[in-house]
Amino acid sequence: MAIGGWRPKKAKGEDLVRHLYAEHGRSLLAYATRLTGDRAAAEDVVQETLVRAWKHAEDLENDAKGSVRGWLLTVARNIITDRARARAARPPEVPEPEEGAPTPAVEKDHAQSVVDSMAVLGAMDGLSAEHREVLVEIYYRGRTVAEAARSLGVAPGTVKSRSYYALRALRAVMSGTGKEVAR
Repeated sequence: MAIGGWRPKKAKGEDLVRHLYAEHGRSLLAYATRLTGDRAAAEDVVQETLVRAWKHAEDLENDAKGSVRGWLLTVARNIITDRARARAARPPEVPEPEEGAPTPAVEKDHAQSVVDSMAVLGAMDGLSAEHREVLVEIYYRGRTVAEAARSLGVAPGTVKSRSYYALRALRAVMSGTGKEVAR
């Protein structure tokens, strides 16, 4: 099929793309803009469409059933559809932080968390058995005050009191300011 009286077979690379763009570029861009709602994305679609036309120049010439513009518009629509499907298939992108905005805290590496765990375990050795039991029940096993009270066989108020004093004692032992507070 001749493209506007001009045969693609005779055209080489850039000439073909220039002619297609001159002949169909405005309508192709308008169509892509209407489908995408974004001028920059539409320009990318037009560029990709023209690259595909360049790669399939012989198909355009040999295609007796349809116009070149129809072929270009169909290719553009397919590109837009493929991009929409690709965006839907992957998780949404996280926007870049604004300039000057504080960056989120970086998670500790594994080695640091091991060192922290060892320090807490060492400090817990300096606590009384009652305080250590309460902290293990509440923080390690994740039990509520009522569940910890049932497990330890004490009243819920006792669990609350022991956890308060156990945390105070743990802070004192870890900071090196003193020993456990008796209570």
